[in-house]
Amino acid sequence: MRPYREYAPDQAFLLPPSLAELLPEDDPACFLREVIASGLDLGAFHERYRCERGQPPYHPAMMVGLFFYGAMRRIYSSRRLAEACVRDVGFMVLTGRATPDYHTIGEFRQRFTEELVGLFGQVLRLCQEAGLVRLGHISLDGTKVKANASKHKAMSYGRMLTKEEVLEAELRRWLEEGMRQDEEEDEEYGPDDDGWSMPKEEERNVVQRKLEHIKAGKARLEAMFREKAVEQGKDPDQAQVPERAQTNFTDPASRMMKTPDGFQQCYNAQAAVDVESQVIVACDVTNHSPDVQQLRPMLEAVHALTGSYPDQLTADAGYASEANFAALAEANVHAVIALRRYHHDEAPDADPAPKRSTDRWPHRNEMRRRLMTAEGKEIYKKRKQTVEPVFGQIKGARGFRQFLRRGCAA
Repeated sequence: MRPYREYAPDQAFLLPPSLAELLPEDDPACFLREVIASGLDLGAFHERYRCERGQPPYHPAMMVGLFFYGAMRRIYSSRRLAEACVRDVGFMVLTGRATPDYHTIGEFRQRFTEELVGLFGQVLRLCQEAGLVRLGHISLDGTKVKANASKHKAMSYGRMLTKEEVLEAELRRWLEEGMRQDEEEDEEYGPDDDGWSMPKEEERNVVQRKLEHIKAGKARLEAMFREKAVEQGKDPDQAQVPERAQTNFTDPASRMMKTPDGFQQCYNAQAAVDVESQVIVACDVTNHSPDVQQLRPMLEAVHALTGSYPDQLTADAGYASEANFAALAEANVHAVIALRRYHHDEAPDADPAPKRSTDRWPHRNEMRRRLMTAEGKEIYKKRKQTVEPVFGQIKGARGFRQFLRRGCAA
């Protein structure tokens, strides 16, 4: 019989091994412990823990490390993180074998949302100190990330009006049917005999809840269009909701957006990425589908987080507008932004966009001239190899394609 390597899974250790020894030296858990211990200021978390009543909470350094390491390992769910603390050696090393349950993990994420977002700026400063962020050239783009809501739970305003009438009529019919049966059975059995029958209480409650959801959805859409009327300087009382306007009952803040997989309930995630290191220098999530409104807020976010504007910026045609070009020129940023969508089979010397003869779009005409030069084309090429791989890492390698929580603030 061929000899095998020794296999004795029940063999006990004379001395228990250190968990850190069971991990490779280059495991991210070891690096993450050092960064959190020496590089991050967790004072904002400690400030929130002022009450001494109840059981002592888990240390913020452990909880922050749990979320960071979970993202590295494509684990985002509170339940999966709790399970990993029990089964995965890397998580055991990072948490010191602590086993927070999924309620604790979920509540920490909800309670300290703003503090966790604030760590982005600290990590970015660490990258700057390490020489990873120079802001010589950044690329800006957006990607649609699915909301934690089904598109089938969305309804248009016109359908709400029809459905509301149907549900109210159904409730009235049930009540009238109950009263009719009540009268007939009173005549047949007498007023003191329980012989009448109403529709099941549970079914009626379901219809009542649906009606309440529709009324709330209508109110949201009406309030939204009143606010738009005020912003446009119009009378809010005269605002009308188009029949095709939609809202989602599960996550009202999300919007229907076009994706490669068709229309989905989504948010628009924005990222500004450093060309040399592919480090994200600014990010945001919005429920506005067009990218054109996001360039100036993202430019200011880069300045707020890093202390300066980039030397160069590239972006696709979704960000092209005269106002955006003017803002970039004012910030002294050399921008190369496409004026239309390019096709794969186009010739290298293809016209970037038709020239406009009037002086109403001076920045656009300058951008067109810039795109026609060899230098401009070479700069614009860097966009696709900078920001697109980052979205590929997030969605493909990290498996983050859908938000777990609901609402823009979450």
